[in-house]
Amino acid sequence: MPADYNGRWEMVSNENFEEVMKAIDIDFATRKIAAHLHQTKVIVQNGDKFETQTLSTFRNYNVDFTIGEEFEEHTKGLDNRKVQTLVNWDGDKLVCVQKGEKENRGWKQWIEGDMLHLEIHVLDKVCKQVFKKAK
Repeated sequence: MPADYNGRWEMVSNENFEEVMKAIDIDFATRKIAAHLHQTKVIVQNGDKFETQTLSTFRNYNVDFTIGEEFEEHTKGLDNRKVQTLVNWDGDKLVCVQKGEKENRGWKQWIEGDMLHLEIHVLDKVCKQVFKKAK
C-alpha cells in the first residue's frame, strides 16, 4: 500500500497562497482573510478511499474521493466552481488534476516524516503548504 495519510495535520507554513487564490478569482476580502488562517487537515484513508476535511475558523471544506475515479467536485466554499477531479497515486504521492474553467489546476500531496506537503497549482501559480502531524 502507498503512504498512510490518516491523521490530523496542523499547518506550519503557507507560501504563495494569495497568488493561487487570485488565479482562481477569489475576491480581495476573502483572500486577505484566508491568507492569514491556520488550517487543519483531517484525513481518513481506507485503502484507495479518502475522506478529507480542511478546517479553519473562517470556512471548512470537505471532499471525498476514490483513487482513479473521476468525479464532479463543487468547490463551494473555495471558488464555487464545478470541476472534474481525478486523483491518482504517483508512487507515494497523491496527484490531482481538476478540469474546468482554469487551466493547469490541481494539487500534489506527499508525506516526509511527520510532515504533509501540499502543492496547489492553477495557471502558472503554485502554493506550497506544509502540515505537521498532530500527536
